[in-house]
Amino acid sequence: QVQVVESGGGLVQAGGSLRLSCTASGPTFSSYEMRWYRQAPGKEREFVARSGGFVSYAGSVKGRFTISRDNAKNAVYLQMNTLKVEDTAIYFCNVRHYGNDYWGQGTQVTVSS
Repeated sequence: QVQVVESGGGLVQAGGSLRLSCTASGPTFSSYEMRWYRQAPGKEREFVARSGGFVSYAGSVKGRFTISRDNAKNAVYLQMNTLKVEDTAIYFCNVRHYGNDYWGQGTQVTVSS
């Protein structure tokens, strides 16, 4: 079982920045595929970014968000710049390992106009 914990959410004005952090337990973190998802009120959960072998982003955040990881700290980060009101959502960290998915509890990001 992999424990996943997100942090770093909050309230920010449009145009501002936030950095989300996610830590995952286990001795083989470097082999984990790490993803960020988000879910806005009344909408389905959607992919945001991934790190594992290669990095990729959803089109809606490309150029504004950056995913990075520190394997020594078992951590992955999501740097979010030029935030928009439509980025408001609960952000979830996902670990994919040997076909299993592990999720954190989510962290709320609210962008005000």
